[in-house]
Amino acid sequence: MSESTEKQLDATGLFCPEPVFRTKIELEKMQVGEIINVSADDPDAEEDISRWVTRNGHELLNLNKDGSVTTLKIKKLK
Repeated sequence: MSESTEKQLDATGLFCPEPVFRTKIELEKMQVGEIINVSADDPDAEEDISRWVTRNGHELLNLNKDGSVTTLKIKKLK
């Protein structure tokens, strides 16, 4: 997979803890340095996923809100 290819995870319609759980599963499948964009509309997803990413040593590159949907761009660091 080239570095320009970013994975997408659509967690809209799912509620805590599913968005965090699915983000964790996808990150475990990825190689270090790869990027995933996670979209979620659970009101708690922004805080929950951001906290999980930081606590597990990955990098939150970007966070974008579009109406009720939050998209988090995450880089796997380890």
